Amino acid sequence: MSRQQDAQRRRVYAWEDRFVAPYGGGEIRFEAAQAMVDAIWADLGLRYPPKVERLPVQARRRMADADRIRLRMPDALPDWILLHELAHALSSTQEGASDGHGPRFLGLYARLLIRYLRIPEDILFRSLEEASLRFDPAARPAFLDHPPR
Repeated sequence: MSRQQDAQRRRVYAWEDRFVAPYGGGEIRFEAAQAMVDAIWADLGLRYPPKVERLPVQARRRMADADRIRLRMPDALPDWILLHELAHALSSTQEGASDGHGPRFLGLYARLLIRYLRIPEDILFRSLEEASLRFDPAARPAFLDHPPR
């Protein structure tokens, strides 16, 4: 998905800075990230979690990135950013299709924030609506809709 098509991207980042970051519980170190990703994936009833890799040193404009296959991060990052990247892994297919920061991504991200940062659902959903962000509260991982061939 191109950035031009990812209409909510900037608004999602602004919403995170304003609303999500204060709920964060601390940093996740690279050495602990794979175990956390594996545990969350298993808790969601899924198999084959993305592999955690180091973010290339030349990546200066992004804190982390993820798709269905891998999650790349620096030496450490805030817990809510790891959940953000896990939502990208959940909302993309093995073939690379994704809705960027769209309704599926935000619905999955919201569920992760509710479950793992313990943000009350009503407060979280209201904050998304107040930020005029489109989200699908019933979103399912994209790869469950499009199994690999």
